[in-house]
Amino acid sequence: MKGSSMGSGAMGVTLGVVVLTMGDRRKELRVLLESVAAQEGESVKAVVLGQGVKLPELPAWVDTVELPENLGIPGGRNAGVQRLRELGGADVLVVLDDDGLLPRADTFQLIREAFEQDPRLGVVSFRIADETGFTQRRHVPRFGASDPLLSGEVTTFLGGGHAIRMSVIDQVGDFPAPFFYAHEETDFAWRALDAGWDIHYRADMVLQHPRTDPARHATYYRMTARNRVWLAKRHLPAVLVPIYLTSWALYTLVRRPPLSGRKAWWSGFFEGVRTPCPPRRPMRWSTVWRMTRLGRPPVI
Repeated sequence: MKGSSMGSGAMGVTLGVVVLTMGDRRKELRVLLESVAAQEGESVKAVVLGQGVKLPELPAWVDTVELPENLGIPGGRNAGVQRLRELGGADVLVVLDDDGLLPRADTFQLIREAFEQDPRLGVVSFRIADETGFTQRRHVPRFGASDPLLSGEVTTFLGGGHAIRMSVIDQVGDFPAPFFYAHEETDFAWRALDAGWDIHYRADMVLQHPRTDPARHATYYRMTARNRVWLAKRHLPAVLVPIYLTSWALYTLVRRPPLSGRKAWWSGFFEGVRTPCPPRRPMRWSTVWRMTRLGRPPVI
């Protein structure tokens, strides 16, 4: 059956959807929610959180939360998880960008089946494609040139569209709220991998999303640099921290960002070096080896 009224009578995996919005994509948000309502199978809980803004009128089956301030992406997601728990919880959290949509009506069924069939599966990363079906290289969570239509095990996931088993959040903790924006998914992914969970990229689970360039403002460069340092300081064995940060510095220079971007990047880099972002819990060397076997050693 189709429908998205609050609550679910599902006997299997239950889903809870969280969408963050800054209030400037009202039309896109309506389209996204229509695609959620069109999903086949049991109904889902859906929560839309306004990040320091007043929300527009939304369908009655959507639970709305107006946060008093913008908590950033990870902080907002944590608030969404908390609200889902207050509503009775769900087995799997589904996070969707407010300017995306689900072009297939069976995506939620695919999610349910994936988590039902594999008890080790902790996170599923969707394929993000524009209206033509094109997937940008940066949206494939694998190192090097890679076929976006090839599904498989990976070491991180995409923020715009993903699903997480709620018991993974129970075990490894929330998204890192101090990050505010950038690399919060990698931080969570590394903790999940270190706890023994699998992360899969699924090319058949598609979130349609406008093609964008993330490197369009200085804040992007500052936050990505700062959070890269925090990521390394929080999770890497000490000997790997300088190797990881050196490789990312070289990668950034090779990409030749504009002068304003380079200044912001170095500002963020040294901010990350100066400021702590606890807790520090280095991953096991067995996790480092596992990531290496998957093609993404945590030094690249």
